Amino acid sequence: MYILGGVKMASGGDELVKYITEKVVVYIEDPRAIHARRAATKQPWSQKWFGMLPLGWSIWRSKWSHGKKE
Repeated sequence: MYILGGVKMASGGDELVKYITEKVVVYIEDPRAIHARRAATKQPWSQKWFGMLPLGWSIWRSKWSHGKKE
């Protein structure tokens, strides 16, 4: 037995095909609005890989550069 997506699967291929088919059918039956919403909520790659560091660095840099102009 092995676990796929939190579901215990037997070594036979029938259950695997059934599981994959169910996931594909659910995805296809979802309205396009849900697909668009999922894509819209996707994080930028910099935030995904480095967390909040790029945001903090950009805020710090903007405050630092604004301080020199004054």
